[in-house]
Amino acid sequence: MASLQTDARQSNRELARTVGIAPSTCLERVRALRERGVITGFHATVDLPALNRPVQAMLHVQVRPLSRTVIEGFKKYAMSLPEVLSIFVVAGGDDFLVHVAVPGVDNLHAFLMDKFSGRREIAGFRSSVIYQHDRKPVIEPLDP
Repeated sequence: MASLQTDARQSNRELARTVGIAPSTCLERVRALRERGVITGFHATVDLPALNRPVQAMLHVQVRPLSRTVIEGFKKYAMSLPEVLSIFVVAGGDDFLVHVAVPGVDNLHAFLMDKFSGRREIAGFRSSVIYQHDRKPVIEPLDP
């Protein structure tokens, strides 16, 4: 699975050669991983600075009243915003972490003022600018 995570565009034949199994076996194993829901899709990695979005931030958001309707409504609203990359519903002092990418800190400020400060359900928010973001290229299963 590590080889597939490293390069999902490689052919089945290349993947089979890399992991040392027959192409038919490889195809069946990948199919089984998809059917079990282990592999949920294949994605392209996008360079945010190339899209003029070099500034990233995590927004810590509290909503009120805390209900399923408010949570689902806020998620739908936030995901409709082009600046938003992902949303996490969390426990603790914050209800959401919202990952955004924008052209600059002035754009981040404008986003917060224009898109968040006037929302009735948002009780409070704060932002943490991300200086660096690294992602593990391969996710290994954990031993039970």
